Amino acid sequence: MLPPSWQNKPVTFPERAVEIDLAALRHNIRHLRDVAAPARVMAVVKADAYGHGAIPVARAALEAGAAWLGVAHISEGVALRRAGIEAPILAWLHTSHSDFVAGVEHGLDLGISGWELDHVVAAARELERPAIVHLKIDTGLGRNGCPAQEWDELLGRAVGYQDEGVLRVVGIFSHLATADEPARPETDRQVELFREAVTAAENAGIDVEIRHLANTPATFSRPDCHFDLVRVGLGIYGLSPFADQGSAELGLRPVMTFSATVSTCKEVPGGQGVSYGHAYRTHEATTLGLIPVGYGDGVPRIATGAPVLVGERIYPVVGRIAMDQLVIDFGATGLVDSPESPLGKRAVLFGGGQAPAVEDWAAAAQTINYEIVTRISDRVERVHLHVDDAGDAGDAGDAGSNGAPSGASAADDAGVDDDARA
Repeated sequence: MLPPSWQNKPVTFPERAVEIDLAALRHNIRHLRDVAAPARVMAVVKADAYGHGAIPVARAALEAGAAWLGVAHISEGVALRRAGIEAPILAWLHTSHSDFVAGVEHGLDLGISGWELDHVVAAARELERPAIVHLKIDTGLGRNGCPAQEWDELLGRAVGYQDEGVLRVVGIFSHLATADEPARPETDRQVELFREAVTAAENAGIDVEIRHLANTPATFSRPDCHFDLVRVGLGIYGLSPFADQGSAELGLRPVMTFSATVSTCKEVPGGQGVSYGHAYRTHEATTLGLIPVGYGDGVPRIATGAPVLVGERIYPVVGRIAMDQLVIDFGATGLVDSPESPLGKRAVLFGGGQAPAVEDWAAAAQTINYEIVTRISDRVERVHLHVDDAGDAGDAGDAGSNGAPSGASAADDAGVDDDARA
C-alpha cells in the first residue's frame, strides 16, 4: 500500500516533491540519545541537512534533545543563527577565503586543524571577542586534522592564544575512517591515538570540556568512541551506515520520501526502444509510464533498473534516465483506459513503509545512500511534515496526518544553554 502520508492526498499535491517527516527525525534523535547516553548528540545538518532542509531539521532535532548542531562551512552555521537558532554549532571545514569574522561574530564553535588558528585569532582580535575552538587531530583518516607529529606545536600555539584571552579551547576531536566496517582494526588504532591526543592537550594546560570522535556507525557499534559527544549525520535521517543492517534493525525510521506523478501512460509494441540510445527495448507489448524527474532533479543517470512504487506494485526504471524524466515498464497491456490506469498516480522512488528503500536506488546507481538523499535538487519541492509536533512520540506511522509544508510557521526553537557544551 502507499505510505500513509499519501492516502487521500488532494490533487494539488506537488507534481514532484520530497516529503520530510520530522516526526520520524525526532524519533531518530531520541533513539540515538538513548544509544549514546551519557554522551550527548550533535545533529549534523551540513549540506542542507543532507538535502532534508537545514533549518526545519535543526529545529526538530533540538526539540527532540540534540545538544549540538554540526555543519561543514561557516556560512551554513551563520544561516542557522540568522534563523534564530541559538544552540551550540560547530563548523569544521574552512579555506583561506572563509569568513572567520562572521563565524566568531555569530558565536560559532570553529574546528581547527592548524593553519586556520591565526585566521581565527585575527577575527577575534578584530571583534574584541574571544573565539571558541575545537582542535582536530588526524588519527588516521588522512583528510583535515592536525598531523600527529605537529600536534604538540598546535597545542602550544593554542595555549598561548588562550592565555592571551583571544580564544578558548573547549574541544578535541577527530574523525573515523572505517567505523562502518566494525571488524576492521583501524578504528582501534584511531581510538588509541585520540586518547593520546586528549592527554597531551590536558598536559599542555587545556581544560578539555568536550571530546568527540564517533560518527553514526561508531555510535551504534563502538561505545568506546562515545566520549562526551557523538556527531550523528546519516542516522538522524533514518538511514543505516552498515552494508549488512537496514534502518529498521537499528531502530531508525527513514525521514525522506521522494515522489512524483505519472505524467504519461501509453501502450507500445514489443521491440520498442526506450529513451536515448535505445539501451532498452521492450520484450513484448507493454505499457510504459513517464515519471517527470531525472538527473536535473538529482536522480542518478546511471540508476537504470531502480525500483518505483505505483499503487501497490514496484516497477523497474527502463532505458536511460534523462535530465527531466525517466520511464518505467508496467509489464502489461490494457491499463491505459482501465479504472486501474496509472496516469496521474503517485510514483514513489524511495521512502518509508512499502516504498523502495534509498539503498535500492544506491545499489542501482553504484553509490551509497548518503549521495542519493543529498543530491536531490532544489527543483524538487520540500514538504516538511509534523513541523509543529514537537511533543510527538516520534511515531512515523501516522506521517502526514498533521503535515505542514516547509513554509508553515515552525515550532519555537528549543534553546540549549551554554552548559550543553559540558
